[in-house]
Amino acid sequence: MEIWYGAEQVPESPRAPSGAACAGSAVTVGVFDGVHRGHQRILARVVERARALGPGCLAVAVTFDPHPLTVHRPGIDLAMIASLPDRLEAMAATGLDAVLVIPYTLGFADQSPEGFVRDWLEGLLGARAIVVGGDVRFGRGNSGDADSLRAIGAADGVEIEIVPEVLAPGGRRWSSTWARECLAAGDVRQAAEILGRPHRVRGVVIHGLRRGRELGFPTANLDAATAGVVPPDGVYAGWLVRGGRGGAPEGERLPAAISIGTNPTFDDVLARTIEAHVLGRADLDLYGEDVAVDFVSHLRPMLAFDSLEPLLERMRQDVIETAGALGVPVPEPVRPQDVTA
Repeated sequence: MEIWYGAEQVPESPRAPSGAACAGSAVTVGVFDGVHRGHQRILARVVERARALGPGCLAVAVTFDPHPLTVHRPGIDLAMIASLPDRLEAMAATGLDAVLVIPYTLGFADQSPEGFVRDWLEGLLGARAIVVGGDVRFGRGNSGDADSLRAIGAADGVEIEIVPEVLAPGGRRWSSTWARECLAAGDVRQAAEILGRPHRVRGVVIHGLRRGRELGFPTANLDAATAGVVPPDGVYAGWLVRGGRGGAPEGERLPAAISIGTNPTFDDVLARTIEAHVLGRADLDLYGEDVAVDFVSHLRPMLAFDSLEPLLERMRQDVIETAGALGVPVPEPVRPQDVTA
C-alpha cells in the first residue's frame, strides 16, 4: 500500500498494482480512529468497488492527522486509539492500494463541502466512486453530509455509496466511542472484539528504577503519558511487540505480564508507567527501542502489599495467569543474578 503525506506526494499518474495506467479511484474519507470493525467494512467495500470498476482503478482512503477535534478544540485531551503508523498498518490489511494523509488545519477545514469533494476527491484522486458511512461529515462546519454528498455525486457523475451501519451481535454499532468506553473500564477483551485485534499502545522503552530486575521480574518501561489510550491501573496479559530496531526481528511478539500504574507498594514511583515483563526472559536489552504493547486480558487491579514477599508471590501468580491467558508455557522463574539488561 502506498502512503501519500499531503497532496504534493500524490503522483500525477498513479499506477495500479496490476501495472495498468490509473483509471481513477474508489475513495473513502474518515479519521478511522482505531480502524474498528465498522471502519474495516467500509474500507473493504472501497476495495470491492475499485476492483469492480476495472484493473486500473485504485482503492484509496483519505484520512487526517492530527485528529480534527484536537485542531478545533486545542485544549481537549484526546489520545488516539491507534497511532498513525498502526492505523495505516491496519488500513493496509484491508487491501487498499493507497492512503492519502492530509495534514488537518483550520485553513483546510474552512472549505465548502463541494470544494473538498471536487478539489481533493475528484480532482486530485480522480474519484469515480465514493464510499462512506451514514454518519459522514465534511466541509466547513461539518455542513456536508450523506445527502449533500449524493447531490454532488449526481451533479458530477460520481457514484456514491452509503454503507449501512455495521452492528455487533448484541445490536450495538461498532464505533470508536464504544472502544474508548471499554478501554476506560479496563475491558480490553471487549475492546479487542470491537477493533478486531488487541488494543495496542506504543512508545520508547525508558529507564526506570530497575527494581524489577532486582526482584527477578525485569520490565520494559514505557511512559504512559505518551503511549496512546492507556487502560486503567492494573495488571494485564498481553504481548510486547518489537519493531525491528536494534537488530530485532520485525514484528517479534513476546508474551508479557503488563503492569500499569505507579506501583503503590513503593512510594518512589511518581509517574504512571507501563511495565511489561516478558515471560521467562532475562536477556532483553530494549532501552531506546520503539515497541508496542498489545492487551489481551485484564488480570487484576493494582494492589498495595505490606511487604516484599506477598508482592513476589502475587507477581509469580501473575506470570502463571498470563501464560494461561496467552496459551504459552509457564516459564521457570527468572533469577535476579541472571538478568543481563
